[in-house]
Amino acid sequence: MNLILVRHPRPQVAPGICYGSTDLPVADDELARVVAALQPVLPAAPVFSSPLQRCALLARRLARDVILDGDLAEMDFGAWENRAWDDIARADVDAWAADLLHYRPGGGENVLAVARRVLRALDAIRARGAGTAIVVCHAGTIRLMSALAAGTPLEPAALAAAATPHQIPYGATVPLTLAAAPKQL
Repeated sequence: MNLILVRHPRPQVAPGICYGSTDLPVADDELARVVAALQPVLPAAPVFSSPLQRCALLARRLARDVILDGDLAEMDFGAWENRAWDDIARADVDAWAADLLHYRPGGGENVLAVARRVLRALDAIRARGAGTAIVVCHAGTIRLMSALAAGTPLEPAALAAAATPHQIPYGATVPLTLAAAPKQL
């Protein structure tokens, strides 16, 4: 199965703010810019999307029928959400860096929990049986899907995704071919 992963447009948030699961809006001109760039190049295919508005708005502009899936949402950073990264205690950030899989930043989700969600989303997309699907989501979700796509076991895939610095521009596409579904959750 082929996936075309699409990162959402730039949300309306100041630079340096932690905003994983925060449901941020997108400026109309930014949304229009990304839609104009994507519409001519995306194939007709089922569209799956994170329910967060920065993704769902784009998905609904790209297709009439969109399947919203909460498992595609970005990581929940708990009490860190909507705070400046510079205002988060260095010791807390270091604790997360020391245990990327299990530490719960701000009391939110850990990377392993997010990887389980993303794996469920991949299984749901596979179950639809389409040869190609478009997935509008977040940089963290894209990194996890990329790591899981080859059938890498869950924990190593989650660790690889968490340790990979993201360089996925807003509105960018990442093509991905899914291997057979892994056997564990």
